[in-house]
Amino acid sequence: MTNILIVDDQDDMRAGIASMLLLDPTFVVVGDVSDGLQVPSFLRDNPVDVVLMDIRMPGIDGVEATRRIRREYPSETLRVIVLTTFDQDDIVLAALRAGANGFLSKTVSPSELVAGIAEVVAGGGALSAAATAALIGHMTDSPPPTIDQELLQRFSALTPRERDVIVLVASGLDNHEIAAQMSVSPFTVKTHAIRAMTKVGARDRAQLVTFTFRAGLYP
Repeated sequence: MTNILIVDDQDDMRAGIASMLLLDPTFVVVGDVSDGLQVPSFLRDNPVDVVLMDIRMPGIDGVEATRRIRREYPSETLRVIVLTTFDQDDIVLAALRAGANGFLSKTVSPSELVAGIAEVVAGGGALSAAATAALIGHMTDSPPPTIDQELLQRFSALTPRERDVIVLVASGLDNHEIAAQMSVSPFTVKTHAIRAMTKVGARDRAQLVTFTFRAGLYP
């Protein structure tokens, strides 16, 4: 079972998210709170595997709440997925830098939400198409002035197939699109991406995109 905490200031939104999670019987909503300030005490008193975090809330926003979570709980023990209607690149980057494992738009379908959570629980990272575009847009608008040689060295450990996959990931394609382009199965693409993340030390797909650009491996 995967214990989930929903953090959102809108009652109807929390209820809606909880109803969507009923699609997966392994997901258990152990609680919901209306602002980020309530999160630390809830986590201390309840077992939680995944926090679904809103961005815009009274008190402290989702970015700051995520930052505070990471002071006590590493990514390996507690996953944070940011849910928002805002897809601007500055918000995406702030959430990722704060320690979020994924970033999904509130407009995703119930099946996409469930699949995104499952991806993060399995050790990957969920990044909606809009969030991916925002992240890539920021990276291409502001390329690193110098290539990170340490990261480039990590990428040298990738096989040619893994390298092909991560470049396509960095171009904004999802697993199914990459699979069609490479004439392989989506499962094979996912396997290559996970192995690449392990080799370069990326905690999730979003960080893998960032590392790819910092290493100078532009799509």
